[in-house]
Order: sequence, then structure tokens, then C-alpha cells
Amino acid sequence: MSITVDQVTYAAGNTVIVNGVSISVEKGKVLGLLGPNGSGKSSLLRLICRLRQVRSGIIRLGDDDVSGLSRAALARRIAFVEQQSTTDTQITVRDVVRLGRTPHRGLLSSWGSDDDAAVEEALARVDMAERARQLWQTLSGGERQRVHIARALAQSPSELLLDEPTNHLDIQHQLDILALVAKLGLTSIIALHDLNLAAMFCDHLVVLQKGEVAASGTPEEVLTEDLIARVFGVRAHIERSAVHGRTHIQYRVS
Repeated sequence: MSITVDQVTYAAGNTVIVNGVSISVEKGKVLGLLGPNGSGKSSLLRLICRLRQVRSGIIRLGDDDVSGLSRAALARRIAFVEQQSTTDTQITVRDVVRLGRTPHRGLLSSWGSDDDAAVEEALARVDMAERARQLWQTLSGGERQRVHIARALAQSPSELLLDEPTNHLDIQHQLDILALVAKLGLTSIIALHDLNLAAMFCDHLVVLQKGEVAASGTPEEVLTEDLIARVFGVRAHIERSAVHGRTHIQYRVS
């Protein structure tokens, strides 16, 4: 397994937010992390990249316990794309992506051809090479998310974490972003709210409820009418899409 979370618990003060969670992601696969607001999705992602400290349990990248990795080593291995990021600084698209090379450069090291190559490749992979000189502030929401992903790719990671990457985007950009991630070939965990998008683009799903795993498996195994009613509190009808062949959910209005 490329990412393994083994019986991990995390608490803020006396409030347990992640409670004994175990998940695993195979190399090169995309795992969708689902659950209502407050279920622990964002906290779990931050625990994996060590922005939060586990109370108990172990998180591994391959054979390596993340608690034993230096910050620089961890940043060279895993990239994290948060929901939203902004800046008032006048900065170009290329400059944003260049920030992804920080973990690969020492305090006294100069910018090299390897750094240039990583940045240009990252821009090309998200189809933003032609916008490289454009100011960040002039981009649309979907374009900014592409640049965020390019910055993450410039880190040359083997694992990619994304926290609600399609939040606040229109449907075209939601589809574009998730299709892009699915084609990257990186081991990825994506926290999502939209169950249909998760079914379309994820190989495996984990549903969290009140900080615990409520279900885990393929989209077909996980997204059942019973689970959707029990975890999300809505009635639904499940069918296989005639368009993409994956699970499709139709919600019932009471």
C-alpha cells in the first residue's frame, strides 16, 4: 500500500475528531473520502501530511512511518491541495508553481535546470503553460485550482491529497479538475461532498461519520440507499449510469 492509516485517533482538546480510523490506498489509485460536514475528512488529510498530530495510531507512506520523516522529506513525498488559497501579492502563475520546488532546495542552493523542468512539466500537465506569465489574480476559480495542482505536482510527489478541490466551482470545472486528478497516476485521496462525482472518478471510497469509518469499498459497494439514508439523512435511488457505467444517485424529495 502507498498510504496506510492504522487505527488513528485525533482530538482537539477533549473533543475526539478522528476515532480509530483505518484506511489504505493502493499505489496509483484514487480514494474518495466522503462524509457529512464535521465527519473528520479534512482533519484526516491533515494528519496524513502531519499538519496535525495523531493521538494514537500509525500513518505510513509505503513502509515509512510519517512520524519518523523530516518535514523536508515528507514534503518531497506528499503534496496537499487545500480547499482555497489566495494572496494579495502580484504574482504570476509560474511563480505560484515555482513554490512547489521549495522542499527540493536547500537554504543555499540555487535554482537549477531540474527545477525549471519540473515547473514547466507541471504547468503542461494541468494545461496552464500558456497562462504561465498571467497574474494569479486574473484567473477564474477553476484555473486557480489547476495552478494549485500544478504547484503540488512541481513537488514531484508520489502521493497527493486534495481537500474539496471542486468546492465553489461550476460543474464544468468540477468535472475538469477531477478528470485531471484521475489521469495523473498518483496515489491520491480526495475529500468530496458530491457522491456522484466520487462514484465517477474514484477507485475506492471511504465514508466517515462522526470521526469513524462507516463504510469502505468500491463505489458500487459503498453507495447504497441504506448508507446514504443512514449517514447523510436523505432518501436516494441508486442505478448504473447509461452514460459512464458507474453508480449514479438520484435523490428523492420527501
